[in-house]
Amino acid sequence: MPSAYRYLFGPVPSRRLGRSLGIDVTPFKTCSFDCVFCQCGCTTRLVMEREELVPIEEICAEIEQWLKEDGKADCITFAGSGEPTLYSRLGELIDFIKARTALPVIVLSNGSLLHRIAVRDELLKADIVKVSLSAWDDASFKMINRPVPGLSFEQLLAGQRDFRNVFAGKLWIEVFLLDGINAAPEQVKKIAAVAAEIRPDKIHLNTSVRPPAEAAARPVAKEKLEALCALFSPQAEVIASFTADAGSAAGLNVEKLIDLIRRHPSTAGQLAGSFGVTPATIIPLLSDPRLQIEVRGGETYYKCR
Repeated sequence: MPSAYRYLFGPVPSRRLGRSLGIDVTPFKTCSFDCVFCQCGCTTRLVMEREELVPIEEICAEIEQWLKEDGKADCITFAGSGEPTLYSRLGELIDFIKARTALPVIVLSNGSLLHRIAVRDELLKADIVKVSLSAWDDASFKMINRPVPGLSFEQLLAGQRDFRNVFAGKLWIEVFLLDGINAAPEQVKKIAAVAAEIRPDKIHLNTSVRPPAEAAARPVAKEKLEALCALFSPQAEVIASFTADAGSAAGLNVEKLIDLIRRHPSTAGQLAGSFGVTPATIIPLLSDPRLQIEVRGGETYYKCR
């Protein structure tokens, strides 16, 4: 991206969405969950009340600037440092984007606020909504997702069911499986039964490939994930590693790398794919003292201290 942005990041290669321009509307790390597997680390502000967490005027100005300077992406995705539906002006932002570009708008949500009519109404404006489902009852929900006090699994499930009933776009469910926690076949069958109640268009199986919030969140082998796909209806698919198309290296610098790594801990190869350069170009920038490395599954990931 030619300019430095505070709320926009990427476009980054997404395993599901192609090259996705990210919009981060939550200060790090504001969320309604404190998931043991989160690649952004532990939640520092665990909340359920919605606020204008960042100035909408500044986000809109950055979107206008990006459209003017670049505007090349496959979609625009609300994601990043926390739960996007906590942003009280999310619906207005989606309207703003829709009025200026034909790019599809995606919201990557944990689905925790969908029991509220106002939140459901705002997300109706999106083209694709991804929600999370990694538990099957209240006990597993509290162990894996560690939700804000007062939020029950039944609320989560009821909200996602109600949203499906009114949403004309594509609804996806991401099931995050962890070895020794929720990946035994009998546990996955329970998750699959709950997912069937929501009637999603797609189900994706994921695991903790990137460094997680808690060391106990161990990844599930790809072969085991593939074997579990048939338990779901519609049949699930494993989110495979994404091979990025060449992007733009214009204006590449360490600040842009850190901005991306803060939200997505990445390997040198993944970063190279994001910016359309070779790993040899990226590696000299990764010696910045604000970064640290963590080896995960034999891969070296860069993350912010």
